[in-house]
Amino acid sequence: MTQNKPNIQSYIKIENNEIVLNGTSVFKTEPTDFANFSKQAYRNFEIQYPKFFKMDALSKLAFLGSELLLSPITSTEDENNIALVLANKSSSLDTDVKYQESISDKENYYPSPAVFVYTLPNICLGEISIRHQLKSENSFFIFDAFNGEFLSNYSNILLNTNKADTVLCGWTEYFNDNYKAFLCIISTAENEKYTNENINTLYHK
Repeated sequence: MTQNKPNIQSYIKIENNEIVLNGTSVFKTEPTDFANFSKQAYRNFEIQYPKFFKMDALSKLAFLGSELLLSPITSTEDENNIALVLANKSSSLDTDVKYQESISDKENYYPSPAVFVYTLPNICLGEISIRHQLKSENSFFIFDAFNGEFLSNYSNILLNTNKADTVLCGWTEYFNDNYKAFLCIISTAENEKYTNENINTLYHK
């Protein structure tokens, strides 16, 4: 089997109240919490998806990053064979804590279904898939730290076994209002822009 060389096509980083797309800052706010920052970003890019406001913070983080990368390349007319491969350290712990708080007071016991829905980290993959009508492969992994080599190798396997034409992969970490997203689009299409870059170098750039 001929192994095609996967190439990074585009990437995005979200941290410290800033969104950087392909190395260029495209949105930045004064220091604020993630809830306010994400709301401002949503409105700045004129995204039309009301369900965004019902999502948990991890899903909002993944959604914003994927929106700017996928919107230019997805089609509503054709099936988009785009795999999703994400990872983080804290899983859905931020939401888990909020859910635990909603059931810990026996005098005011009220488990919230709206919060419970997001007590799995891979729910953010579902939100992205619904938004972009994706029915392709998707996986969410938990690591102690960013593991670019694994994400790259896993994406390469999906591309070279024809499980996907394109892969959106990366890191989406959120806990206690500390957040960082790094997402990139990988495919076998030619792209000279990131010839000397890989997932690890772009993540730490």
